[in-house]
Amino acid sequence: MAQRRRRRVARRLWTAAVAALALPVTMLANGTTPAHAAAVQCSVDYKTNDWGSGFTADLTITNRGTDAVNGWTLTYDYTGNQTLSNGWSGTWSQSGKSITVKNASWNGTIAAGAAVNTGAQFTYSGTNATPTNFAVNGTTCAGAHQPPVTVLTSPAAGAVYTQGDAVPLAATAAAADNATISKVEFYDDTTLLGTDTSTPYSLSVSSLTVGSHSLVAKAYDSLGASAESTPVGITVASGPAVAASPTQLGVQQGKTGTFGVTLSKQPSANVTVSVARTDGNTGLSVTGGSSLTFTPSNWNTAQTVTITADASGTGSATFTASATGYTKATVTVTELAATKAYDARFLDLYGKITNPANGYFSPEGIPYHSVETLIVEAPDQGHETTSEAYSYLLWLQAMYGKVTGDWSKFNGAWGLMEKYMIPTHADQPANSFYNASKPATYAPELDTPNEYPAKLDTSVSVGSDPIAGELKSAYGTDDVYGMHWLQDVDNVYGYGNEPGKCEAGPTATGPSYINTFQRGPQESVWETVPQPTCDSFKYGGKNGYLDLFTGDSSYAKQWKFTDAPDADARAVQAAYWADVWAKQQGKGGDVSATVGKAAKMGDYLRYAMYDKYFKKIGNCVGASSCPAGTGKDASHYLLSWYYAWGGALDTSAGWAWRIGSSHVHGGYQNPLAAYALSSYADLKPKSATGASDWSKSLQRQMEFYQWLQSSEGAIAGGATNSWQGRYATPPSGTSTFYGMYYDWQPVYHDPPSNQWFGFQAWSMERVAEYYQQTGNATAKAVLDKWVKWALSKTTINPDGTYRIPSTLQWSGQPDTWNPSSPGSNAGLHVTVADYTNDVGVAAAYAKTLTYYAAKSGDATAKSTAKALLDGMWSNYQDNLGIAVPETRADYNRFGDTVYVPSGFSGTMPNGDAINSSSTFTSLRSFYKNDPAWSKIEAYLKGGAAPSFTYHRFWAQADIALAMGSYAELLE
Repeated sequence: MAQRRRRRVARRLWTAAVAALALPVTMLANGTTPAHAAAVQCSVDYKTNDWGSGFTADLTITNRGTDAVNGWTLTYDYTGNQTLSNGWSGTWSQSGKSITVKNASWNGTIAAGAAVNTGAQFTYSGTNATPTNFAVNGTTCAGAHQPPVTVLTSPAAGAVYTQGDAVPLAATAAAADNATISKVEFYDDTTLLGTDTSTPYSLSVSSLTVGSHSLVAKAYDSLGASAESTPVGITVASGPAVAASPTQLGVQQGKTGTFGVTLSKQPSANVTVSVARTDGNTGLSVTGGSSLTFTPSNWNTAQTVTITADASGTGSATFTASATGYTKATVTVTELAATKAYDARFLDLYGKITNPANGYFSPEGIPYHSVETLIVEAPDQGHETTSEAYSYLLWLQAMYGKVTGDWSKFNGAWGLMEKYMIPTHADQPANSFYNASKPATYAPELDTPNEYPAKLDTSVSVGSDPIAGELKSAYGTDDVYGMHWLQDVDNVYGYGNEPGKCEAGPTATGPSYINTFQRGPQESVWETVPQPTCDSFKYGGKNGYLDLFTGDSSYAKQWKFTDAPDADARAVQAAYWADVWAKQQGKGGDVSATVGKAAKMGDYLRYAMYDKYFKKIGNCVGASSCPAGTGKDASHYLLSWYYAWGGALDTSAGWAWRIGSSHVHGGYQNPLAAYALSSYADLKPKSATGASDWSKSLQRQMEFYQWLQSSEGAIAGGATNSWQGRYATPPSGTSTFYGMYYDWQPVYHDPPSNQWFGFQAWSMERVAEYYQQTGNATAKAVLDKWVKWALSKTTINPDGTYRIPSTLQWSGQPDTWNPSSPGSNAGLHVTVADYTNDVGVAAAYAKTLTYYAAKSGDATAKSTAKALLDGMWSNYQDNLGIAVPETRADYNRFGDTVYVPSGFSGTMPNGDAINSSSTFTSLRSFYKNDPAWSKIEAYLKGGAAPSFTYHRFWAQADIALAMGSYAELLE
């Protein structure tokens, strides 16, 4: 499961960002178990992963009643010799053939319409029949009706067609539980193309535009259930074209590889396609299929081209398939060392990710958050994107440069980010009026959305900004060089923010900057009001969206941006590796200009080191009494949750503002980036104090990890310089880190910010890279303890499937930090509440183990990294990448009420009303046109929690990177 990032910013003249947040994993019902259990109406969904002598069972219990279930006991029987090995997310026991599962302390409450998951591992011999006699608290449960199985059988994934020619769509659909298929709909992304009500289900479409298309079939059954197929990507060309798939191929020395060739258009006579190497590595040659004949009957049946690698060469070559009258196709083939099977995997997955037909990218080349559109995490729609996705694209292209020697794609990815995700000068006017001695006006953060708007308070003193002057001196501009965190790539909301054209509207094409989170730590993604970064009062209410968040006597039209520091630091991390790898190839000059831009980004990233209002760090209690900083005494030298900046749209109005963040999360730290920005010559910033600040940050980050490390080894939440976001008084006895107060759930609470294991894997991977590059003793000590704990919570099944931690629970707190004598943190503890087979998190975890093993020589870490990578490669591949199904019980919140003050009335760009009756869905009516919407509808009416197989860009990139890292260090 993936990160659900939550960012928030509230503003007016010198106004304040409230908090930028990140929302981790899918959350099921949480709670404690009372002494009694309610009578229930229920269903149980039972799924297995069977390897012949054993299996894992995953069970979803859905509360179909109108009252919450407070405490549950699940019982059922097997008919064979299934024997319980271990269980999770509940207390499992077995007596003969009877199984009993009692809820865990944290998942005992099942709200009406909600669900919980539990699971176990068994051994068996003979048959393994599915049990049918489930009961909860003694009440027999209905089996969950299974949705139809839907497969889009035509066109083939990666096929190319000519504009105006018919694209043949066909699907198979099978219903469960004696139901019948009532209809099959065919979609292009979220646009309905047509419907067929009888088998064979098919549709011919000639209206598809030039470009990439993600096609989906969706079947409905007679019991009202529905399910969509896995998307199939195709390309429509402007004229007749030769098509080749895959377009990226890795071939090890002495071995062969193949790709397929077809035509996009049926010819009237035979067409000969010639295939030859047109440039690059001469050690690669066509040994089969150099001349292919396509006839009017076999034009769209792939014919095979075989490429053979010699025994000693390395490097890439371009192979071109051409025919008279047809646009040519090219395939990049890279010869790899004979031992580099994992580099071959990298190129295979890289090819799937970067194939435009597979739907990971917009027409501009921007990576979407996911191929699928119906997904709610931090981005509240799949074709939004984040600065996180851009940073992963940079890292992916850096690894591609390492494997192939081609650095143009890394440079191109930085240029794409610079064009679309770093605000231009036209996007951020009025910066020249920024007053570094008065960076922003204070506004308190409040606990719940219904307490907003928050009043601005000019009586609270704020500190001075000590780095604005040196940044301007170094780079000759008042503009800020950092990424905004959230983008509506397809302009689904309709704000249409084009550079210099505030709120261009629904008819604008291309990406649009947006914001969501803004109203305190309890505001989940389900309670947000989306708004534009550039608010000219065209949409929303009388004052646009501003008076939902801050209270003031008057409002000015304005712009505002929020930076996600972990993403910018990851971009610097990617640039470091690009520089290291390019230099190893003797090609440092190929990336030097881009690496220089990364150093500049790192210079501005120092804003994340400062208290939100530049107040002094340490024992900062009372908004009025906590003293304003006078320079670097306002810096905690850590990577906080965000920094933000904004100003007037009217360039004659004369104001702009900047803020840091007081909240620091352990999962955001990046010691590799800090090391690069302080000690690596090519990435040292130009500013007077940039490198020295990052040197201190590196030391402070490593101390932070030591302070937050639990007795078991996991890294706890973080710290804040502003308790409750308003410099409140923390509970007596709260431990501190350089005077900042410990917070086990820094920034947001719905769900708690540090319960996702992904933050552990992401952050420790950076520590492991730093350790592998430098051998730092503190990094090794932290990793020794963390790796031992993580490995003890990891299960590798005989068939290669795996279970890794998912949800973490915390108790106690660290000892107050003493740098000369660190405490043992004997009272700080972590437990694993449940487990997952999430592929993206597993990849980050495998990378951590890879870098750690490469430096330490730890054999168990090495073998577990390999097992995780092999397991996902062998068990979870599909046409688009590597992915696993996810049950999304949290999607019962599509109907959640969104707090809007009773006096506020306005509209979204598409006319959706914004008022006190608004819900998550009413503000996003576009979701009702999504091909997956019926799953949500059925769930909201009492159906089973829906299952989705998501292809998140960051996760696919991380899997590919894990393969490349293993090839580099351990293969």
